[in-house]
Amino acid sequence: MRSIRWIGYVALVLGFAQVVFGAIVRITGSGMGCGDHWPDCYGAFTPPHGAPTLLVEISHRYGAAALSIAIIALVFLAWTHRKEVGVAGAGGVLRPSLLALTLVIVAALFGAVTVKLSLNPLVVVTHLAIAMSLLAVLAVVVVRAGGFGARSVPARYQRTVRSGRAAVAITFVALVFGALTANTPGAAAACQGFPLCRVIPEYGPPLLIQVTHRIIAFLLLGHLIGIAIGVRKRDETRAVRTAAWTALGVVIVQFIVAAAMVELHLPAQLRSIHQAVGTTLWIAVVTLTALATGTAETTDIERIVYESPSRGEFATPEGVST
Repeated sequence: MRSIRWIGYVALVLGFAQVVFGAIVRITGSGMGCGDHWPDCYGAFTPPHGAPTLLVEISHRYGAAALSIAIIALVFLAWTHRKEVGVAGAGGVLRPSLLALTLVIVAALFGAVTVKLSLNPLVVVTHLAIAMSLLAVLAVVVVRAGGFGARSVPARYQRTVRSGRAAVAITFVALVFGALTANTPGAAAACQGFPLCRVIPEYGPPLLIQVTHRIIAFLLLGHLIGIAIGVRKRDETRAVRTAAWTALGVVIVQFIVAAAMVELHLPAQLRSIHQAVGTTLWIAVVTLTALATGTAETTDIERIVYESPSRGEFATPEGVST
């Protein structure tokens, strides 16, 4: 299981880098750096000329290839270890690994569609949504393989699971509206001022997209505050508490970055930070929910001990005495 966990970490890091680099491709205007050619770049995978936009776009494609190789290796390891505990079955790593392979193929095909349709905003947003779904699946794989402290989680925290799923849904919608804001002409500058609009250049759909994105973001902030307080009051295991407070910390950083973007008019190159922090938040929220769900490695004895009414003040924080 350790090898599966580490290749899962590698795939997750590569996936994170790929999403962030995708924002750099958009910000630098490099999306058509290879023209309408896909998967090659002007007839070659190592084009002879080195225009900046071409280099950025071809590097993004190299990253996609590296991510695909990592996911194929993940599926191979999960398949060869499928008879081990925690690999196959409903709570194992094999099924989400196969799903990750499916999503990376779909993401590659949508990348081709994005190029062929000359960066249509709706296709770009759909491409990002698929990429975020892939990151979520990879985070689940890592947790089910015992990563992020999952092996210390003794039971399923039902209340946190419900709250976490709601946080995942809100975060996903916030990410989609963030992508719409970035890719819809005029939306990024439709609301001058933060958190409220002091100047509104023009009323219309771009303003609606921008304001909706902000409202959802504030709802997410309040929801994550409630989750962080709840897991602390219920004295849930350290891994879950850490994930909850990490998610809250990241969303606060995201608000600071968003305020700086609007108030300080940061250059386009620095706006990729907003994408990077948002992607980190997405991984944190999904990881929190996956941790609260529990892993296949948790034994029935551990669950019984944790849920026992006799568990008193002298029990360990994880609920299993040694």
